[in-house]
Amino acid sequence: MAETDFPAEIRALRATYDSIAQVTDIDSLRRDIAELSEKAGAPDLWDDPAAAQVVTSKLSHRQSELERLIKLSDRIDDLEVLVELGQEAGDEDSLIEADNELASVRSALEQLEVVTLLSGDYDEREAVVTIRAGAGGVDAADFAEMLMRMYLRWAERHGHSTKVMDTSYAEEAGLKSVTFEVNAPYAYGTLSVEAGTHRLVRISPFDNQGRRQTSFAAVEVIPLIEQTDHIDIPDNEIRVDVFRSSGPGGQSVNTTDSAVRLTHLPTGVVVSMQNEKSQIQNRAAAMRVLQSRLLLLKKEQEDAEKKALAGDIKASWGDQMRSYVLNPYQMVKDLRTNHEVGNTSAVLDGDIDDFIDAGIRWRADGRKTED
Repeated sequence: MAETDFPAEIRALRATYDSIAQVTDIDSLRRDIAELSEKAGAPDLWDDPAAAQVVTSKLSHRQSELERLIKLSDRIDDLEVLVELGQEAGDEDSLIEADNELASVRSALEQLEVVTLLSGDYDEREAVVTIRAGAGGVDAADFAEMLMRMYLRWAERHGHSTKVMDTSYAEEAGLKSVTFEVNAPYAYGTLSVEAGTHRLVRISPFDNQGRRQTSFAAVEVIPLIEQTDHIDIPDNEIRVDVFRSSGPGGQSVNTTDSAVRLTHLPTGVVVSMQNEKSQIQNRAAAMRVLQSRLLLLKKEQEDAEKKALAGDIKASWGDQMRSYVLNPYQMVKDLRTNHEVGNTSAVLDGDIDDFIDAGIRWRADGRKTED
């Protein structure tokens, strides 16, 4: 086993840390914490619970970010001391411990480095995720439900709160579509690399002949609208339809017409909500998602215009961005980054951090190329 060149490795760690600290701007981070702490201490903070939640969430995230940076710097210092003591005393156990800590710190820095790549206009926002079953019949509907569980488990692993806003059940099994919020800073920047068409290949549990079936589901990720955003939608541009909420197999969840469907006539964007108890709540939730989609649509149109002026328009996403093969072999592969994993059960149980990290790096490389 080759001996670790600790001085060179520690210099590399410090260089990576300094680069991250420069991009993060620790002084600016401290100023943000001071300003948010002042807002959080205001006596009338909770007069507006929604605004208060935004302030406290941002404060908690900024404090965690600063604490993580400070702890990593301390760990590098402690590692250097551990190596010096171990080498002076000829203590093999200390050097083995230092080798393990070196790998751990390197991994932590790589994860933090990925966060610094989230620099898009709305990357700091919370996210609204919509999953729709595509081609493949009942298998596609079942796949849509599998993907919903995968993302909810991922959020649970990270301690992010989620809220299912709308669910449209398929007749036999699974979901036609589902919309849910992921309430955490940078949820949009993180999960937006998951947007695209996902493909599942497996022996269909719904086929009595046990044939292999390919099915598809589409994932859409948009940033959650904030109070500071100005998206005015005239009433005459919206068609409002109300209907009765339904559950699996067409069961009625509500005896009143509490579900709401909003159609934005100029763009054709449709949003439906039925998981709240009242029509007023469903309409407010639907309006919030509609505004979020229109905000992102506006941004996409502006980006398309810039690319057209540059004379080089490239598709950001292919028709298929990831495949989940459960038969005849087991493999989940991202077709953009070529990252692949053989443990399909772990991936479908929410272990997708490596896919997300690879996607964020892939997107950042694409942005550099465009620039």
